[in-house]
Amino acid sequence: MVRQIQYRVFFAAALLTPFTVGAEPRPLWEFGVGAVGLRLPDYRGSDESRNYVYPLPYLIYRGERVRVDREGARARFFELGRAELDFSVNATPPVHSRENRAREGMPDLDPTIELGPMINFALVRDRAKDRRLDLRLPLRAVIATDLSHARTAGFVFQPHLSSGFRLGAWNASLLGGPLYATRRYHSYFYGVEPQLATAERPAYSASGGYSGAMALGSLSRRFGRWWVGGFLRYDALKSAVFESSPLVKREHSLMAGFAFAWVFAESQRRVEVIE
Repeated sequence: MVRQIQYRVFFAAALLTPFTVGAEPRPLWEFGVGAVGLRLPDYRGSDESRNYVYPLPYLIYRGERVRVDREGARARFFELGRAELDFSVNATPPVHSRENRAREGMPDLDPTIELGPMINFALVRDRAKDRRLDLRLPLRAVIATDLSHARTAGFVFQPHLSSGFRLGAWNASLLGGPLYATRRYHSYFYGVEPQLATAERPAYSASGGYSGAMALGSLSRRFGRWWVGGFLRYDALKSAVFESSPLVKREHSLMAGFAFAWVFAESQRRVEVIE
């Protein structure tokens, strides 16, 4: 059950975004159900990937200060000109070491939940052409938990450019940038304690710093009461500070997913939205 919850959070919070730049009346809330199919590596740098299919709740809330949408849940604390202070959420799935050759004999990796503030700078807002460009600066604390126990796992800083635009009738988004993380975070995923070392997996102590770069593209569209969306994410680990870890088996990672939902309820109240 924990794995199912975390994969749905990972997909909804990190990947599919409903970018419509122009202001237009939209329902205050929408609710639906659907399914999501994912293909994910066990972790960034793993050479083993898996397919998953799970139910997907569809929930949209377009409050003035609180938003819940395909970017996840967030609160807008203040706005000053083109800058605003937001809230950032992300998650990573669990890894069962018995199913991963590189980690065989090591403890499992619990799912992680990342929470923290994010500063957004609006670089471009073109409502006439339905496009926008933001500089986003999220800093998140990482908690590793399976809901029966929890521990801190460092911090992640992910500055990136995020663009939203229209491709015909489709909402499209592109984002990309470098990633940085603390020693504790890198140790959680890529460290090898001496007692867990083998001839093929020497002991390794990770350091903090550059964690590679990522690029992500997504498309979504409504067909009446049906919503469909998909994404593709590329991670490059070349020159990451943990590149020499024996747990890094591939310098490139791909994640992909597709989802659909039937939206069966929405509010009568409409609000002006600039997304």
